[in-house]
Amino acid sequence: MKRLHLRPSLLVLLASAVAVAGLALGLTGSARAQSSGVTPVRMVAFDCPGQSASLVKPKTFILTCADANSDLGQLSWKSWTPGLASATGKLEVNDCNPYCAAGHFRAYPAVVVFWGNAAVKNHPGEHAYTDLTLILTGSRPRYYDYLTRKWVTAPATQTTVLLTSPAALSPHP
Repeated sequence: MKRLHLRPSLLVLLASAVAVAGLALGLTGSARAQSSGVTPVRMVAFDCPGQSASLVKPKTFILTCADANSDLGQLSWKSWTPGLASATGKLEVNDCNPYCAAGHFRAYPAVVVFWGNAAVKNHPGEHAYTDLTLILTGSRPRYYDYLTRKWVTAPATQTTVLLTSPAALSPHP
């Protein structure tokens, strides 16, 4: 009977391949077992208080609810995950010139990021993004700052809190 002689390096390679394959199979099985009993979370956003419907990957998102003089439009979502959603689009702002009712909307290219995660009260399985970061990637709007009494250019990056409930009158604490 002939004996098979394996070099030590070949034995290590073979043992490593078997260990990796076993580990991969074990992880796949345990991940499948863990995910089978978990209810998926539906991520949503709310733009204005009193909206009856939550928003999922909206094409537009109102920033100033009382007068609708600024919104995010032409949104094209690149991701929508439990921790982060990102889109490209336009910040659309009424220039209020000569006054808001007679003003014109101007569009500024932007990247929009929703982030954070909070359960939506009385909506099992729904979680809402808690924060919005807006990154203006081109020209930026100018506006009159009533505190300084000067015309200023909007910052390139702005972050604000979002509503976390359809009935909320103020952002999350």
